[in-house]
Amino acid sequence: MPVSDQLRRFREVTGTEGHTEDADTYSRAQHVFGAAIRGGQAGFVATLIMTAFRLPILRSLPPSANFWSQYVAGGDPGDHPIAALALHLVYGTCSGVVFGVLFSLYDAGRSIEPEQRGLVWGSVYGMVLSAVGVQFVLQDLLDIRLEADELALFHAGHLVYGLSVGAWVGSRTEGVEDPERDYEYQDGN
Repeated sequence: MPVSDQLRRFREVTGTEGHTEDADTYSRAQHVFGAAIRGGQAGFVATLIMTAFRLPILRSLPPSANFWSQYVAGGDPGDHPIAALALHLVYGTCSGVVFGVLFSLYDAGRSIEPEQRGLVWGSVYGMVLSAVGVQFVLQDLLDIRLEADELALFHAGHLVYGLSVGAWVGSRTEGVEDPERDYEYQDGN
């Protein structure tokens, strides 16, 4: 369902359809809601891309397998591939929601095209998630210490996530003239 339809449905459900007295508050809520939807979509897709990138290289499940085995089900992390991948997808989707909302609220740099801002800020966001993931999730919560090559690939996976989430959100955000239109490449002659 396109974001415009979701926003229309939001207005119907909240009873704000046709109300103008709280236009600023309503339009801000509408803006954040749309950004959260785009971010969730972006996070879902970006997590699939990141997982497809990391699985063949690292040949292991994401750390969510360790979390699942340590805090939920017990046993070996490899015993829970479905739960690990589902939990990883939930983390990534929720992180996308956060990125979508933050991206929509950040006003500086509006002179730069949204797609370009998305790539830049998505890269930064992916690296922040990676740093937090290493320090707090892997080391503090799961007591996992990665070797240098594993750490580099962990960071690379999150960079792929950040680029993907940023590209998705940036190409579908306000300021893009027609997010439904395909890109047209012009002949260089």
